Amino acid sequence: MTAESTETAALRERVRALMPRAKEDLTELVAMRSVADPRQFPPEECAKTADFLVRAFTEAGLKDMRRVTTPDGTDAVVGHAPGPEGAPTVLLYCHYDVQPPLDDAAWRTPPFELTERDGRWYGRGAADCKGNIAMHLTALRALGGPEGRGFPVHLKFVAEGSEEQGTGGLEKLVPLQPDLFAADALLICDTGNFALGLPTATTSLRGLTNVVVTVSTLKGEMHSGMFGGPAPDALAALVRMLDGLRDEHGNTAVTGLAGDGTWQGVDYPAERFRADAGVLDGVSLVGTGSVADELWARPAVTVLGIDCPPVVGSSAAVQAKVRARVSLRVPPGIDADDALRALTDHLTSTAPWGARVEVEPESAGQPFRARTDGPAYRALATAFREAYGKDVVQAGQGGSIPLCNVLAAHFPDAEIALVGVEEPGCLIHAPNESVDPSEIEHMALTEALFLSRYATPL
Repeated sequence: MTAESTETAALRERVRALMPRAKEDLTELVAMRSVADPRQFPPEECAKTADFLVRAFTEAGLKDMRRVTTPDGTDAVVGHAPGPEGAPTVLLYCHYDVQPPLDDAAWRTPPFELTERDGRWYGRGAADCKGNIAMHLTALRALGGPEGRGFPVHLKFVAEGSEEQGTGGLEKLVPLQPDLFAADALLICDTGNFALGLPTATTSLRGLTNVVVTVSTLKGEMHSGMFGGPAPDALAALVRMLDGLRDEHGNTAVTGLAGDGTWQGVDYPAERFRADAGVLDGVSLVGTGSVADELWARPAVTVLGIDCPPVVGSSAAVQAKVRARVSLRVPPGIDADDALRALTDHLTSTAPWGARVEVEPESAGQPFRARTDGPAYRALATAFREAYGKDVVQAGQGGSIPLCNVLAAHFPDAEIALVGVEEPGCLIHAPNESVDPSEIEHMALTEALFLSRYATPL
């Protein structure tokens, strides 16, 4: 047995022995209702969670653990640990706020009580992102251990307190306190494996632009019997405009945006996507590219909501004014500001009957593509292979993480890797969120091995 395999085997045993502790951590974390919205849950729940992180990561070997208030009023939790002289610096990121539980009645187990069922651990935040917090703690304990051996690299730790709300507190903190974030490698642990047990680095994130479009045609609603026909119906106009955002095959068809990108990483079989997305039998997927092309390499438009009379309570009236919220995801290679202009121009130019159109920009974020040719990615690939016994694959993610772009802009020489425990079966953001504990175990081992391999590159 070589020295390297001996070290790996020892780390694997330490991580496995720490898994009951990881479950205890996650049980305590899930019980804290850390939704960063005081309209829904008391702010004290987030404060309790932040204080737990300060205590737990201090016990795991980090120094100067503390809460730092960000410009959106929420608290980040930060800390550090010195490594050997000349060692590289690694930032470990996660977030401790969670999505609201949504429909309590749809949960098969209490949302804020970690519950084991069929080998998985259920609860809001069990995967996103408190499962990643448990992963970090397990990796650090395995490396440092009760003897306080220390860490092979310089470590920095940042836990965000309002990621799910998208209020941008941490992004605004980066330029104000850059030394909290400066590192050679940044592990953004808020993604996960493409499939359970398949080691995955997320190397591409789509950007985002949201708009609210308002269509007006009449001074007020008019009786559909007396005026319907020649009277221009604002809702009918809006439906035509929204339908024009896709072609007959379902491809996003916003004028001025390229829609022919191709994905060069892992394939996403259509049948697996149908199962992951819960597509009903007999309903076709849309678009003419592969699933991976459509998800990670091409723009995608979604109508998020429409303001118009609901069926129950509606009257016999031609609508005068209606609104819709439209989201456009954009892949790397397309500028989000250009996409916003194209979407605005497309909606305005396709309005029928001279309808008055107002397009209000709501939010925007640039796409992100990771640089994967440096020593951190080589060390990560080695760690994945040792932990999982499989080579790492590269996948994209349809969601947006604006923090990655901010970090890349401020630290252009740093390597940014997106990893974590959130595989598709976790159902993050939905009722019955869960995590497979084997992913916490394997990812904790991967992180511990990465820190060791990055400290002493092969």
